Amino acid sequence: MSTPPNVIQAARLKKGFDRGRRDRLISIASPLILLLIWEIAARAGLIDQRFFPAPSKIFMTFLKLAGNGELWSNTWTTLVRLFWGTLVGGIPGLLLGVAIGLSRPLRAVVDPLVSATYPVPKSAIFPLLLLICGLGEASKIAMVAIGVFYPVLINTATGVLEINKIYLDVGRNYGANRWQVFSTIALPGAVPHIMSGIKLGLGLGLMLIAIAEMIGSKSGLGYMIWNAWELLSVEQMYVGLLVIAFLGFVLSTILTEIERKLVPWKTTR
Repeated sequence: MSTPPNVIQAARLKKGFDRGRRDRLISIASPLILLLIWEIAARAGLIDQRFFPAPSKIFMTFLKLAGNGELWSNTWTTLVRLFWGTLVGGIPGLLLGVAIGLSRPLRAVVDPLVSATYPVPKSAIFPLLLLICGLGEASKIAMVAIGVFYPVLINTATGVLEINKIYLDVGRNYGANRWQVFSTIALPGAVPHIMSGIKLGLGLGLMLIAIAEMIGSKSGLGYMIWNAWELLSVEQMYVGLLVIAFLGFVLSTILTEIERKLVPWKTTR
């Protein structure tokens, strides 16, 4: 006697749920295990605590900075800059990526420009941004925007180009205009690559905002790390670094969950 289809479907859903729960547990456990190994090595004298203080000491410094509000204000400042930079760089990257994926002439124009400018170190152009935008918030936001723009653009264009041509042909045969092709075929079809581009862009944006805050700011996590270096406060430096790492982890987890909802056929494999 064959197994009913609904039982098979329920078994598949349960298997997918178990895998997802296992993956989440591993994602949480892996950094905790790393911190435990670090703590043991520091206490055993296997590493030099002048440069690699024990996580327990870093945690005490974290509590001190959190208690006086310095950590929260700097973290919030960095997140605000990252948010606006992601919007300013991500939206044009997304729209242009879809456009060059659909248009061969536009792709011929833009591809050489992207190939020429993408390898330029983003941190190297920050002095130029300071000259153009000044020492205010605009230069930091522009720094993040440039970092986010390229990964979103390149991944979106790749996603559109990988859409099966038959879907575009069907849309055109049914009289779809350019906006309908853009909104109902190209954009949804490129979602997996778009999400990958946003993840890469946010990671790069976090790195660049830290660099920008070290050079031309009096607030933010990057400034806090640089100020700690000037004061030889190694524990405070690690607090800033670990908070940036934690922000990257949280943002990546949120985007993964969004991707899990938008593209379930990709994340269940």
